[in-house]
Amino acid sequence: MLKFVVLAALVAVCAAQVPVKCDSPKQWEARRYRMDRTKQYAELAYHSYDAIYMRTRSVEEVDQGTERDYYDRLHLHNVGVEYVLNLRTKKCNITRNSDPFRTIGIPPDARFVFEATIGAAGIPSEYLIATTWEGSFPDGAQYAVTVAEPDCIPIGFDVANNKTSETFHERYFDLHLGIADPEVFIPPQECLQQH
Repeated sequence: MLKFVVLAALVAVCAAQVPVKCDSPKQWEARRYRMDRTKQYAELAYHSYDAIYMRTRSVEEVDQGTERDYYDRLHLHNVGVEYVLNLRTKKCNITRNSDPFRTIGIPPDARFVFEATIGAAGIPSEYLIATTWEGSFPDGAQYAVTVAEPDCIPIGFDVANNKTSETFHERYFDLHLGIADPEVFIPPQECLQQH
């Protein structure tokens, strides 16, 4: 009987070690680093994210191989349209977008992978605790998301889809909650003149 009580206590302690899923902020802005080594692609962007209305906007500096370009990219997933303005040429491409909106946070079906300390562990104000979760989206794409605890602030987001060429690794920094300028989701003037 004593062995059973000790075993039950040990199981309870171990089960208590798995972090619980949290809800990430629905609206935020941050700098984003995105890369895909297979395509020799790297991007540094200022990124606005709105999960409530399923829209994102990124002002990007893109390195593709030996080429560098600058874009203003607006995804309005709620209406299925994407605006891409080349900031150098001022040419705007407006396309129908059927890509799924990727929620950046911990989906309900995510599986806990690990917890880690980023920074100097044990020194006050010099570290944070991050948890990584993984799973599959309904379209079959695999994801891994890393968030800072306890507020579930996104740090990293990786997606790979074997059915499409969608593969990327994103890291977020200088993140601010909310959207500073609600007009950030209005298409660029150059795109509206074309439309």
